Amino acid sequence: MQKIQAWGAAAAGTPLAPMIIERREPGLHDVVLDVLFCGVCHSDIHQARDEWSGGVFPMVPGHEVVGRVARLGSGVTKFKVGDIAGVGCMVDSCRTCGPCKEDLEQFCQEGNAPTYNGTEMDRKTPTYGGYSSQLVVDERFALRIPAGMDPAAAAPLLCAGITTYSPLRQSGCKPGDRVGVVGLGGLGHMAVKLAASMGAQVTVLSTSSGKEADARRLGATDFVVTKDAESFQRLAGRLDLLIDTVSAPHDYNAYLGLLRPRGTMAIVGAPATASPLHPFSLILGGKRLLGSIIGGIAETQEMLDHCARHGIASDIEVIPIQKINEAYERVLKSDVRYRFVIDMASLKG
Repeated sequence: MQKIQAWGAAAAGTPLAPMIIERREPGLHDVVLDVLFCGVCHSDIHQARDEWSGGVFPMVPGHEVVGRVARLGSGVTKFKVGDIAGVGCMVDSCRTCGPCKEDLEQFCQEGNAPTYNGTEMDRKTPTYGGYSSQLVVDERFALRIPAGMDPAAAAPLLCAGITTYSPLRQSGCKPGDRVGVVGLGGLGHMAVKLAASMGAQVTVLSTSSGKEADARRLGATDFVVTKDAESFQRLAGRLDLLIDTVSAPHDYNAYLGLLRPRGTMAIVGAPATASPLHPFSLILGGKRLLGSIIGGIAETQEMLDHCARHGIASDIEVIPIQKINEAYERVLKSDVRYRFVIDMASLKG
């Protein structure tokens, strides 16, 4: 085992602070990454504060990890030393169940190994995330960061990017489709960019009129303020697909009314409380309600390659690790456009 530097929470709700953790020596198929950048996801805050319960402490967050390959197990064929690679929300799965064999490791029937706040597949060894100097992962769960892609701006793609790309692909988004994006934050801004790159006409639905200029810069062709009831009347029955990124309680029925017959609403935001859903919101018009999380490894690589072809990356604010607690508070205030990324070189400062 190797001792390395990290930042994490010693217990639920405590401020993040420097700590020393242990990483395993690389096995036959393992890749050792020197972490360069790590994105800050809202779920990092939920888990570091144990708001979803069941937290494993001490906890080192971070599942949007980009690093440089420093060492390899002797059986690794996917990477070479010096390559830039990424790690997203999981570091292993059973690899043998139906979902795993279908490249849907995120739905592993044995439960995948999360990048942090969990255990390896032995169900004993704790996993620690990317707020650290190094990460060790099996090559099957490491992603190739395409040449020329800014590694800092690529980091949030490993969660926010795939979270919004996957429902677009599942729904068959194609040129000319009318796609609505509910909420323009860390997830929403990626949904706009990705849908526009697929040729869709994108409408952003936001509570804040101040985000219209940004929405259009990102690729939206229309913008509506959801506090205005007339907006819902104007859009009623017009959209092919809605990507709902909002994590605060809101009325799903109202948004389903914006879909054309057999349109789809994909939920990627996760409010803490249940939202009432009237059956007729779906029955009338034969509409579909889709839940979506991240993608499997193959789909995540597909997303990265798509982003490279279309020049897509996350809009980021780079911070040193010493500002992580301040960044958490700013995320809660929506005071970032649109993702924080930690420059992990600051870990040595």
